[in-house]
Amino acid sequence: MPTHYFGTLDYLFMGLYALILVGLGIYLKGRASESLEDYIMGGKKVPWWAMGISGMAQFLDLTGTALIVSFLFMLGPQGLFIEFRGGAVLILVFMMLWIGKWQRRSGCLTGAEWNIFRFGDCWGGRFAQLMSVFAICLTTIGMLAYLTKGVGLFLSTFLPFSPEMCAYGLIALAAVYTMISGFYGVIFTDLFQSAIIVTAVIYISVKAFLAVSGGDEIAELALEVTRNPDWMSSTPRWSASMPKGYEAYQALVPLMILYLFKNVLDGASKIGDPKYFGAKTDRECGKLTALWTIVMTVRWPMMMGIAVLGLFVVRDLFPDQAVLEQAGALIHQQFPEVTKPEWGRLISGLVNQPEAHPPQLISQLKALVGEEDFAQKLGLLSFEGTVNPEKILPTVLLTSVGEGLRGILLLALIAASMSTFDTTVNMATGMVVNDFYRKYLRPNARTRELIHASWATVLVLVGCGILMANNVDSIEDIWGWLMLSLAGAFFVPNLLRLYWWRFNGTGTAVGSLVGMTAALLQRWLLPDLGEVLLLTYSLSAGLIGGIIATFCDKPTDPEVLRRFYLKTRPFGFWGHLKRQLPEGERRKVSREHFNDLISVPFALVWQVTMFLVPMLLVIHHWKGLAVSSLLWLVSAAGLYWFWYRNLPERNFYDD
Repeated sequence: MPTHYFGTLDYLFMGLYALILVGLGIYLKGRASESLEDYIMGGKKVPWWAMGISGMAQFLDLTGTALIVSFLFMLGPQGLFIEFRGGAVLILVFMMLWIGKWQRRSGCLTGAEWNIFRFGDCWGGRFAQLMSVFAICLTTIGMLAYLTKGVGLFLSTFLPFSPEMCAYGLIALAAVYTMISGFYGVIFTDLFQSAIIVTAVIYISVKAFLAVSGGDEIAELALEVTRNPDWMSSTPRWSASMPKGYEAYQALVPLMILYLFKNVLDGASKIGDPKYFGAKTDRECGKLTALWTIVMTVRWPMMMGIAVLGLFVVRDLFPDQAVLEQAGALIHQQFPEVTKPEWGRLISGLVNQPEAHPPQLISQLKALVGEEDFAQKLGLLSFEGTVNPEKILPTVLLTSVGEGLRGILLLALIAASMSTFDTTVNMATGMVVNDFYRKYLRPNARTRELIHASWATVLVLVGCGILMANNVDSIEDIWGWLMLSLAGAFFVPNLLRLYWWRFNGTGTAVGSLVGMTAALLQRWLLPDLGEVLLLTYSLSAGLIGGIIATFCDKPTDPEVLRRFYLKTRPFGFWGHLKRQLPEGERRKVSREHFNDLISVPFALVWQVTMFLVPMLLVIHHWKGLAVSSLLWLVSAAGLYWFWYRNLPERNFYDD
């Protein structure tokens, strides 16, 4: 291992982290094994604030952080608007206002079991339940591939191993403690890891703020390094300046609108997070999501700070970026068959095992980029012969952070990935065991057998995720497919089952199946399809399949529908059931729905400006900071007036 990367303090912190993580897993193993309910959702014993903080760690992963940093490095604050597709987590608005409490009211254990509550324990309900299990497995495998790809690229910058070997080691550790500690492990290790993340946030944000002497200086630096004249802007431009390999994101405003539309569909239909099934009251659902959103803010100044430090690093390493294009041409000439998915492995080998490659190539590369900081310089080289934005994060960690703190920051980013991994896998495992294994294969299985089945499920999902990771071009490539093509396949079926009484279990299941099949075929046959077409294609497939299947089967049993409506009280096309309520109840339901819906624009502006304000502070953009702060105050007041002050002490309706 290149010993200059880490010092004694770094290794000490890493060892302590591993010991605490393993210790927590062993300690919580007994509580998680008391019942399947404890393993999947903590038996409704976990405090709401712990679940809210855990949500921040769940959504703050290393791969996503590296990807968002890359867009902030290229675009400045406008990078936030690209991340409307997923990284800005705008779905939290809808989970906070109504989706969370609708889940809790069902009394279900998992999102797949919720389909039985909605459609009844009949052909349609069971078909929808099984499709939910299959869908969560496919989505989880895709997410694990995304995490594996990003973790490998990141860690291979520090360690003398290939990206694959680095990823496998970390995923193995995460899999073990997720298997033994279940939902308790998810929550309490996330709390521990959140403390490390906050430490990193404070350090990086302050360091970047102090490195910037003024807004004009950082604007000039950004123009020199990225060639982007609008880098300081906090208002999205219709056409953004993008480097090679990222031309698909030039139409920034149209893409932002597309992503916002996608968030509305996704957030307004998202059933399945165990935090809401584990919450005790409607009020807890709203409070835990509000806290979740607020603590998500901490990642944005850290990521902007890394992007800012990355500008200084690239300027110092490459006063003339033309050498990157020349170095890339040399490597392509030597390895003409290399593909984009293989690029990271090749660069890692050139840096860490130069003796295994042609000496003449290594000499020519060193002559081009310079022998000093050769590893860091070559590590920044992209497939296109430019600065690789996805490597800004590890490069900044290597060049701008001292001993001890480097170890803490590395742990914070590893902790973020571990938290995303354990939450994602725990959710899928719960559905597989509860809604497939226990329901259809072993209905009389004891808790010990169910826990062992959970462990086996974790291993299978991880194995499939690793296989998929070996066949993707980049973390940006897999993220776009996950967020638009695969996720889009489920939007319409999931949405209609909540807001339209006639949509049945068969429509939900067939719509999801057709959408999933379309997404997989697209990945295989049309991998380069643009993002607008990706979403349109998958939405259309799910819509057509779902509507046709719905009318090919009879409506849901009226008594099942009535029970669902009385417990959930959704808005949408439920008029014939709402009219059966007493007058006072109808007014109460209408008032709740009005408050939830009118709060949406306030909540969206509140969340976006809350993420934007600390980033503008880091880069000393005082005018943008003032405008964004004012918008945040107005939206926060509207959100308080229409939503928060109307939250009941317990529930809107008696259980």
